Amino acid sequence: PCHNTIKLGRPYSKLYPLLHLQQIQFVEDKQEFSRFPTKAGRRSLSRSISQSSTDSYSSAASYTDSSDDETSPRDKTQLNSKGTSDFCVKNIKQAEFGRREIEIAEQDMSALISLRKRAQGEKPLAGAKIVGCTHITAQTAVLIETLVALGAQCRWTACNIYSTQNEVAAALSEIGVAVFAWKGESEDDFWWCIDKCVNMEGWQPNMILDDGGDLTHWVYKKYPNVFKKIRGIVEESVTGVHRLYQLSKAGKLCVPAMNVNDSVTKQKFDNLYCCRESILDGLKRTTDVMFGGKQVVVCGYGEVGKGCTAALKAMGSIVYVTEIDPICALQIGFRLGFFSGLLGNKNVVTRDQLDRMKNGSIVCNMGHSNTEIDVASLRTPELTWERVRSQVDHVIWPDGKRVILLAEGRLLNLSCSTVPTFVLSITATTQALALIELYNAPEGRYKQDVYLLPKKMDEYVASLHLPTFDAHLTELSDEQAKYLGLNKNGPFKPNYYRYNHPSKIPLNDTQISDLCTIYLQWIPTATTYMFSLVQSS
Repeated sequence: PCHNTIKLGRPYSKLYPLLHLQQIQFVEDKQEFSRFPTKAGRRSLSRSISQSSTDSYSSAASYTDSSDDETSPRDKTQLNSKGTSDFCVKNIKQAEFGRREIEIAEQDMSALISLRKRAQGEKPLAGAKIVGCTHITAQTAVLIETLVALGAQCRWTACNIYSTQNEVAAALSEIGVAVFAWKGESEDDFWWCIDKCVNMEGWQPNMILDDGGDLTHWVYKKYPNVFKKIRGIVEESVTGVHRLYQLSKAGKLCVPAMNVNDSVTKQKFDNLYCCRESILDGLKRTTDVMFGGKQVVVCGYGEVGKGCTAALKAMGSIVYVTEIDPICALQIGFRLGFFSGLLGNKNVVTRDQLDRMKNGSIVCNMGHSNTEIDVASLRTPELTWERVRSQVDHVIWPDGKRVILLAEGRLLNLSCSTVPTFVLSITATTQALALIELYNAPEGRYKQDVYLLPKKMDEYVASLHLPTFDAHLTELSDEQAKYLGLNKNGPFKPNYYRYNHPSKIPLNDTQISDLCTIYLQWIPTATTYMFSLVQSS
């Protein structure tokens, strides 16, 4: 035995007889590790990590077996059980597993299911031919199947090359929805899939449901005659809404569009609560990082930024927030950092800032596109890219410094994890009602412009979700309604009303103790002051 043998004493030998029979040795490794591994070492380390990750770890929202062949779905000929082939997914044989995923999602999307049951008899979307470009997940599948149940014909593609759940895409294709999407598409695949959805002989869309504006842009540029015949566009992302307003300002938007992103139900629930929970999920699945004590910079303090900041702060991170808007900056309450920008923008994080980051820094994006982070500037000969696991890359500088880039700068939560189903139910219900409204609106109600969702519709979406919490609304009396000048059935707030949310900064024990001390000191002072007011009156 070498001098590094661990000898177990008599008390331990009684407790652990198996250990007493074995010699536990430390292997003397004389290899000196430099601060950064050599290029050869990096390659072998990357290979070993990637292999173990593939065998035992799934960082993505899709649970597809890693043993799937690498053949492009475009090169396959697949048929569903009905004998049709108008789809292109990874593997149609995964449909049964995808069906289970959809059934699980339905359990927490009771409001959307309720809407489906209420309107199914009327078929308000009969004759609607909807082409959609969204994330293809189990939650989206519930929305698509609701639209079909309400009478619509649907063709669907993915708005993100990494967010598609392959088994869900297969399940939708199995029931006859033409889906063209799979996880890990190339840029060429992405546009090919969009074109396959739009360019179908004997089928012309009359409604668009978009997330990011890529589908709208493609139809506008490639099929202008089709675009002019669209009856309505529903857009749910910051990026897509920006594009619509640009078209409207230039006088090129020839169809009415509904801005779902700025609806109350989308902003205050999806953007805030969804991101507050999913950012931690995405970071944990991809990096296994501990948040306590980490210094984090959040760029932008809109609803998404508020949710991310609250989550990271609650986990013990030191959070810096940046803003360009003085009103949002006033809301922050944290120290300002050195970036400037917001979601839906371009080059918020630049190459110069990436060059100055510390070794091991994690860079991710909660915006829709990959334009917020200047990823293109990282694809240069002097930088080395190493794939560690699914959606995780090490970008290595010449001096050995490495930055961890997640999802190649694309949307973190849906590319690398999942999102809360209940919150997505709110957004999906909003989208469904927006499509119904635009499709059934009498001529002249909506002109060639971008509109916000009617307040009454926002309130209806919220009311559908209240039974989940066993909540019951108080009803105004006739006298109260007359006094306030409101209809008893709503809408209850004007369009300019800004709903607050409970996204407060979490306090630590010391802060809570200080507040309690101040409060206890304030009580007698306030009581004395109020008593003196009573006496003087």
